[in-house]
Amino acid sequence: MACVKRRFDVLVRLPTVGSIGIIRAMKAKELIRRRVAIAENCFADIVVWHVPEPVLGSTHTFKYRLAFVVDCQCVLRYDNESGKGDHRHIDGKEYPYIFSSPRQLTADFFDEIARWQHERTHN
Repeated sequence: MACVKRRFDVLVRLPTVGSIGIIRAMKAKELIRRRVAIAENCFADIVVWHVPEPVLGSTHTFKYRLAFVVDCQCVLRYDNESGKGDHRHIDGKEYPYIFSSPRQLTADFFDEIARWQHERTHN
């Protein structure tokens, strides 16, 4: 089953009253961008950047998102969204993640995929 990527146009209204925030663009160096086919109905999408300074909520200089998609649904995701820090999503629930390195991150992610698949095939 092929997943269709949808594009949504979003209109953002900026407040005219209140505090004004400054948005800085960080120069990031992409380290990894891969889509790995796991089976006909699922894939892993991995993106890791090196950033000049940590994103809000993280203590390291990496920005990442790793997703495991099954039947067009993201069932597992690791990311460090700005303000939330390092965490993972498993079946819609959020858990903390302790980041050590990009290599360990990808190893943990693929171990989690194997665990997720094992739980569904042996229950």
